[in-house]
Amino acid sequence: MTRIDDTPPAWDERTQLTTFLDYARDTTRAKCEGVSPEDARRALLPGSPLMTLSGLVNHLRWVEYYWFQVVFLGEEDQGPWTVEDPDREMRIAVDFPLAQLLDEYAEQSARYRELVAASDLAERAKRPVRSGLHVDLRWILLHLTEETARHNGHLDILRELLDGTTGD
Repeated sequence: MTRIDDTPPAWDERTQLTTFLDYARDTTRAKCEGVSPEDARRALLPGSPLMTLSGLVNHLRWVEYYWFQVVFLGEEDQGPWTVEDPDREMRIAVDFPLAQLLDEYAEQSARYRELVAASDLAERAKRPVRSGLHVDLRWILLHLTEETARHNGHLDILRELLDGTTGD
């Protein structure tokens, strides 16, 4: 597995934050390299039937959508989840090829890079989080880095269980 370097090309706050999020995104892609379509859909943990490589990639894609478009920009939530099925993005992922999910995630990430580049890190989200606070863009970038890195750990476990592949 190959990944990009996490060392930022500059030491300002924005570059450091975006470099780490991009590093985590690229790690997601690297964890999925060479996986067959069938294996991408396999749930290997008996207690976690939605925990598939496809499900995790789709989840990360929709998590970014939620934080950037719904919370930060204040758009209406058009995500695949429902009150009855709050994890639907993970459930429906097995209906799509992993390559498509990864491509959609990459395309969306490129749009969000542009959004972040055009916005002030201190700009507050239009919608509040559960606590009622309006977080700033800086917080959203940190949160997405943490969420992506945490799920990369899940991807790492699934990949090792699938075919023995391990990596950083």
